[in-house]
Amino acid sequence: MKNNFKQTENYSTLVIHSTDNTFGFGYRRNNNNESDELFIKKFDNNLCNNLVNDFKNFISKENLQKVNKISVSIGPANFNASRLIVVLARTISQQINCPLDSFSAFEIMAKRIALKNNIFTKKKSYWIYKKLKRKGFIAGKYEICNNKQNNRDLVIKETVLPTLINELEGKELFFEANYEDKEDLIELLDLSNRNLINPNGNSWKKVLPLYPISPIN
Repeated sequence: MKNNFKQTENYSTLVIHSTDNTFGFGYRRNNNNESDELFIKKFDNNLCNNLVNDFKNFISKENLQKVNKISVSIGPANFNASRLIVVLARTISQQINCPLDSFSAFEIMAKRIALKNNIFTKKKSYWIYKKLKRKGFIAGKYEICNNKQNNRDLVIKETVLPTLINELEGKELFFEANYEDKEDLIELLDLSNRNLINPNGNSWKKVLPLYPISPIN
């Protein structure tokens, strides 16, 4: 596997992300933010074919072979897009024999929401939710693991994976999910690099799209 290397050596991370309306790719060398290459595009009528074509245009074969870690967002977001980007990430991981891990879309936005709402000065745990069109909510729970206010140092742990709930409990702290294309893509790069040398990196076979309800709900 490609994860048998020291963090001081050359390495690259690749991330694939989608929201309710967009998908995107990110590429970073040596955990250097200044090296970030980002691509963001709104969905169109031929997402399946365009996703692959846009990915080929985004990264060269040479840079793809240098990738040491791939991370993908698994939702909850647009179900079809989540499914397609997970398939793409699994395929690439298998083809270049590279570790693949995943993060929920709520976990990716969790630090941004914590900083925006000064949660480190109020409560240490909170929920992120998305209201469903018919009935109920999808919600995940998050906990602040330190009280550092610096954006890069703040660590958030997902304690409850986004799941279907009927009501929001009044005694809990809730914030509505808010997708931000560029910010969340960069955060996914940060999360991916933080787990870069994790010896227990997930196999591509274990990474599946997350959607607690039927796509037609």
